[in-house]
Amino acid sequence: MHLVVGLGNPGRRYQGTRHNVGFLVVDRLAGKLGAEVSRRGFEGAYTEARDGEHRLVLLEPHTYMNLSGQSVRAATDWFKLTPDAVMAVCDDIHLEPGKLRIRRKGSSGGQKGLESIGQHLGTEEFSRLRVGVGAPELSVDWARWVLEPFAEAERAGIDEAVDRAAEAVLAWVRDGIEACMNRFNG
Repeated sequence: MHLVVGLGNPGRRYQGTRHNVGFLVVDRLAGKLGAEVSRRGFEGAYTEARDGEHRLVLLEPHTYMNLSGQSVRAATDWFKLTPDAVMAVCDDIHLEPGKLRIRRKGSSGGQKGLESIGQHLGTEEFSRLRVGVGAPELSVDWARWVLEPFAEAERAGIDEAVDRAAEAVLAWVRDGIEACMNRFNG
């Protein structure tokens, strides 16, 4: 079993924002698997799905980004999963819009959701898929930038990146992290 966690913030105010790209990827993945992230539990919304013989739990924490680890810990405890069965999907302002970066483990790099997951799991050894949302101009506050919706001109590129990210998660489930990184990084 694999746990795929899309990071973001709950509520209408945050729908379609850069910070919620993790939710977009999980929703896209659920659609590809004929599921819908609509069950309540683990301090969030989730669903269980299958990809062939692979079982997946798709989770969107509703604890807000900075406390995502609480939700992830509740789900890993319930399903008796180890950190290597977890993939966290999040935004990254240090990557060009639409670019993907997949890692087996690593630091949070300042991403508060990843930091929270690491704290609650007691390790940084869980997979992460970062989706580039680009950086704002120097005069724009970075925290405000990620909480704004994508501009119309960005929508097509982000939609394509969300689709590729969902495919990357499926590659991780089917073929493992190394194959996933080789295929989707850079």
